[in-house]
Amino acid sequence: MKVLFLEWNGYGNKDMLNAYKHLGHQVATFPYSTLLCRSDPDYERSLTNEIHKQSPDYIFTFNHYPVVAKVCNNKGIPYVSWIYDSPFVPLYSYTTIFPCNFIFIFDKDFCFEFQKNGINTVHYLPMAANTDRLDAMANYSDFQNSPYVNKTDISFVGSLYTEEARKGFFDRFKNITPYTRGYLDGIMASQKNVFGYNFIQELLTPDIMADLQHSCPVEKNYDGVESEEYIYAQYFINRQITATERTEIIQYIAQYFPMDLYTSAKGFQHPNVILHEPIDYYNIAPYVYKSSKINLNMSLRSIKSGMPLRVFDIMGAGGFLLSNFQSDFLDFFTPGDDFAFYDSQKDLVDKINYYLHNEAERQQMAISAHKKIQAQHTFIHRIKEMESYLP
Repeated sequence: MKVLFLEWNGYGNKDMLNAYKHLGHQVATFPYSTLLCRSDPDYERSLTNEIHKQSPDYIFTFNHYPVVAKVCNNKGIPYVSWIYDSPFVPLYSYTTIFPCNFIFIFDKDFCFEFQKNGINTVHYLPMAANTDRLDAMANYSDFQNSPYVNKTDISFVGSLYTEEARKGFFDRFKNITPYTRGYLDGIMASQKNVFGYNFIQELLTPDIMADLQHSCPVEKNYDGVESEEYIYAQYFINRQITATERTEIIQYIAQYFPMDLYTSAKGFQHPNVILHEPIDYYNIAPYVYKSSKINLNMSLRSIKSGMPLRVFDIMGAGGFLLSNFQSDFLDFFTPGDDFAFYDSQKDLVDKINYYLHNEAERQQMAISAHKKIQAQHTFIHRIKEMESYLP
């Protein structure tokens, strides 16, 4: 089978290409810029010419882009896309319903929102890990001599969403009324105490929406059906919750245990937290996961039920995972056998303490999770699943 792989600077490209090679597929790569997204006549022409040149069986991208769907629909060629970001507003483009599309979403509840509305081009597919690559990274010598080596037993690798490039737009709500400010503070505080269900969008009442629009107007995309409530909930409010939650959780843990934090966020300070620069996803992060006794996952609040890529990276590397609760875990993994989850800050600290003092149990859980990833959740498995939907 021949695949035209559209590359952009995202995670997973190397692992996906290696999986295609393992399966004996012929792959041609072609550049893509996520800045295009909706429409670009010049790119549409160049992609059309590349399709004529390569004659692929299908086109693949991580995440889904309307400009690619338009070309594939015009040429009658399948467009396979695998979503690993949430929120992801391009999915609300009218092009999503094009019959050329085979869209795979890592978040089951997000996927079901489309399916229950009769959109049959979307399917649920969790993320994956390249266990062959991760298992081969057994030589720690280079890592142990690097400035990234973890000094403590507990690690978190990820954004704090306080970075200018990553945080949402919540600070733009300058002129909202005291009532709206209090209402938002209240629902955000409540949401931080609830894991496994996000209610922010459904609590944005008409009077609150009117005030938000007056303070910071948003416009829907010209070719999209996303609601204004979706935009405010996911891009403004849930990112703000994530930013405050991650900071508060790390500060709470640090009252009891030292920990390593790998992030691009600047200015975070706590005497019990060792702050590291961002680390390379392929070459350094797996060593952190392998050598940390406890690896934390704190999911972005706009992810409804899905397991983020970080989860598969940790378990695929053989690391022990302690995560907030996401219901998709229960489809494939068993709490207490493969990973542990927390439901409050106190529960998180209690479980850190427990697993630090129960090494054999912790190691056995990491081994069990790794075996399941290796047996069922590699990129090779996922390609086979995606291709099973093709005509």
